[in-house]
This record gives sequence, C-alpha cells and structure tokens, in this order.
Amino acid sequence: MLELSNVNVYYGPIHAVKNISLKIEEGEIVTLIGANGAGKSTTLKSISGLEKCEAGEIKFRGENIHSLTPTNIVKLGISYVPEGRRIFSKMTVMENLEMGAYTRKDKKGVKEDFEKIFSLFPRLKERKEQIAGTLSGGEQQMLAIGRGLMSRPQLLLLDEPSMGLAPIIVKEIFSIIENINKEGISILLVEQNANMALKVSDRAYIIRNGEIELEGKSKEMLEDERVKKAYLEG
Repeated sequence: MLELSNVNVYYGPIHAVKNISLKIEEGEIVTLIGANGAGKSTTLKSISGLEKCEAGEIKFRGENIHSLTPTNIVKLGISYVPEGRRIFSKMTVMENLEMGAYTRKDKKGVKEDFEKIFSLFPRLKERKEQIAGTLSGGEQQMLAIGRGLMSRPQLLLLDEPSMGLAPIIVKEIFSIIENINKEGISILLVEQNANMALKVSDRAYIIRNGEIELEGKSKEMLEDERVKKAYLEG
C-alpha cells in the first residue's frame, strides 16, 4: 500500500532522515517508535508532502507521491493528524470537521461522514457548536482525528496521539485507533508510548538518529530485550 525506499530528508545541514525504508500493507497498523528527535515526525511529514524528500522514493499504491503537493496527497487517500493536535482553536467543532473535508465535493457523503464521526466520538456531537479551543485535551485529540477522517482516507498518519493526555484518556484514544482500523483504514502510528503502540499494532519499526534500527512483528518486539530496555522499562 505504502512503501518508502531509501528516503532522505534534511533540515538545512541536518540530515534528519537517513535512507529509511518501510512499508505498510493493506489493513495494517504499523508503529514507528523512537526517542525525541529520532526522525519519527519528519518521516510522517515527508509522506504527507509537508517536508521534501531529497532522495529516495515514496510510493502509495504503486504511484510515486514524493513530488506531489500535500493537497494532492490527501486527495489520493492519505490523511495526516499532526503532533500537538493543531486544531483550529477559534473555530467550532463542526467548522473544524468541515475543514477536514475541504478536498471533497460530495455534499451528501460529507453529511453522512459527520454522523460517522459523531458515532465514533459522541462527545464531539454534544459539543459540535463549541469553540474548539475550549475543549479538553482528550476532546481536542478526538477532534483532530475526526477532522483527519473527514477526507475519507485509506491511510491515516497519526503523530503522537497520546501526548499530554491522562492515562484513562490514552486508553480511550488507543481503543478508537483500533476501531478505525477495523473500518478498513490502514494506520501508520508515531508514538512515544511504545508499550501501548506495540499492543495495538501489527508491525513496528524502531528509528534512532534518523535510521531504522530494528523492525518486526509488534508481539515479538514486546518480548525483545533490546526494545524492553530502551523503550518499555520505566
């Protein structure tokens, strides 16, 4: 479905992502784990067109996408939910969801998808006329995911969805991620909560200093002593 081959991304003189290769098959949840500054978010941004891939290839369903604009990548079926939520804080919940459907012209389908989002996130329905910036952190994360789903993606890129949330809300967010996947949407998950990420994902990649250090099935990663020591203990 998605394949990165020897992808390189630079921030000026800083080589942030170094020859990364990874793939996501149809229907999978794949997680990308690493410390702060390892290159996780940069990888997602390169897939979504927000950062330029200087070398290598990014293919979605066999089509090269690394030279496309972010808008055209969304139209192809890839949606990015950024770190820190980045909702439109002065707009209402409903207006934020409408912004997620900005590439779509099917008004009937958009209306149907509002109801799907509200069934997935009942609290958003209760607060649909509320200004988004006044929502709790967990509600804002739900809104960010809901907005991402409004483009009807085939692949959802989630960047640190549990960041800054209380443990009980984190569990709810991960349960929602699993439900989204059951609806047939593939997911690439960047997450510092390695334990939770490995429990919900099919496969995982460990990234360190911009390079893939380890890859494998998530269940096996949970038992790998190297992963336990570096990412799961404490």
